[in-house]
Amino acid sequence: MIRVKFSIGNNRLHGFEISGHSMTAPEGQDIVCAAVSSAALMAANTVTEIIGTPARAEAESGSMIFHLSETNEKTESVLRGLELHLTELSKQYPLNIKVIYGGVKNA
Repeated sequence: MIRVKFSIGNNRLHGFEISGHSMTAPEGQDIVCAAVSSAALMAANTVTEIIGTPARAEAESGSMIFHLSETNEKTESVLRGLELHLTELSKQYPLNIKVIYGGVKNA
């Protein structure tokens, strides 16, 4: 199962952590994993490269961590868009994607 944890502090999204695999198809053919990975990378790249907000980002096979030390309306919009996209995917694939929320340290 893919587990997506959004970090919330001061009523704003500060980032996300994604881990796991959907197991709906063999590696390299899994459209659910591809959809989640593509959406997460687009959100992270939009925030850092287009908006220009620095972030801590780490990615490896089966996991991605993305956290902002500061947020603004633009970064919030991008992360809310990702949240909406992944929440809708989790409705289509409830056995394969789980979206949860947690607090941000020092938020």
